[in-house]
Amino acid sequence: MGLIRHVVCAMSGGVDSSVAALLLKRRGYNVSGVFMKNWDSLDERGVCTTEKDCEDAYRVCQALDITFHEVSYVKEYWHKVFSYLLKEYEKGWTPNPDILCNKHIKFSHFHHYAVNTLGADAMATGHYARTSQEDEEVFQQKHAAPSTRLFRDRFEIRNPVRLYKGADLLKDQTFFLSQISQDAVRQTIFPLAGLTKDFVKKIAAEAGFHHLLQKKESMGICFIGQRNFENFILEYLEPKPGNYVSIRDGTVLGKHKGWFTLTLGQRAKIGGLHEAWFVVDKDISTGDVLVAPDTIHPALYRDTMQTDRFHWITVDPPRELAQTQMMECHFRFIHQMPLTPCTVTLNMDGSVWISLSKPLRALTPGQFAVLYKGDECLGSGKIVRLGPSEYTLQRGRERLAAAAMLRSEQGSPEPAS
Repeated sequence: MGLIRHVVCAMSGGVDSSVAALLLKRRGYNVSGVFMKNWDSLDERGVCTTEKDCEDAYRVCQALDITFHEVSYVKEYWHKVFSYLLKEYEKGWTPNPDILCNKHIKFSHFHHYAVNTLGADAMATGHYARTSQEDEEVFQQKHAAPSTRLFRDRFEIRNPVRLYKGADLLKDQTFFLSQISQDAVRQTIFPLAGLTKDFVKKIAAEAGFHHLLQKKESMGICFIGQRNFENFILEYLEPKPGNYVSIRDGTVLGKHKGWFTLTLGQRAKIGGLHEAWFVVDKDISTGDVLVAPDTIHPALYRDTMQTDRFHWITVDPPRELAQTQMMECHFRFIHQMPLTPCTVTLNMDGSVWISLSKPLRALTPGQFAVLYKGDECLGSGKIVRLGPSEYTLQRGRERLAAAAMLRSEQGSPEPAS
């Protein structure tokens, strides 16, 4: 292979990152493993899962005979991710910590640590994703300072690295990578790019990593784990009780502990009611949470939204969008949800309007709108504004029809068109 390249692999103590490190070692790279500690707390059973994960990561590095490092980003995670989460929840929005953690911690702080402190030629993770680069091309990248302008100079020579779905479409994790920088993409290897989860498990079993195969997949808030969300968030935010209000007639149905404990589309826990009611909207000015008596109520469905300034993986928006301000592509705002065809309109400030081919349930401010063109993940933008719900449009049409009928009954002439 010639020159032995140094690759630093993020080790989570799970099967994916462990197999990623194993594959890098087999390819002849000089591999270092790094475990990141990002959260400092016990779970609800009084167990510190971080210590167990760190121990598992260390055991794998020992088995592979690679150097092991542990680095703490507890402070950075608190300031860059968790404090931001709390502010978003207080606004009544529902943020995505996993996307933010990748953006600010793994592909920023850890990326710089791997390259600048450990002197790595590249970093690697166990994500199911791939890029437009071959592994050898990663090592030929030269660092370039990111542009400070909204879009780069049109005459600047550029050959951006693109982010594509992994081979295992059920495990594809490009959704969670949709906010990472071009600089980080250029210097990252994804060893699991062409593999399925089942094949990764097979490799792990053959390598003797049986203790990893028995672990449950990490779920819940990134690095915080599985716990009762309402109890957890109320440890950090003051309770702000308010009313559950029926969207049908304004009737007060019960009390909640704070709008930030609830997200659009979830079932509302209202005592004494036989039927299930679901959160359809929040009024932060009054503290009211609007609910509807059906999981597919039209108040939950919308087909338009606006994002903040959109983050393009390639830095610039696609040429088609830049030239015409409109583009057809696909959308999702939840990992693994089916992709929905959409039309994207580019605004002067870099934000986008997204119009969907059909209304979707529980589009939520604070979540990320992630766009795809074929297998390519184009990037994402935070949803900051929603268009009217199907219920609002329906009521508007009914009012127009009623007004037209009243004019007809009164013999009034139709208004000029």
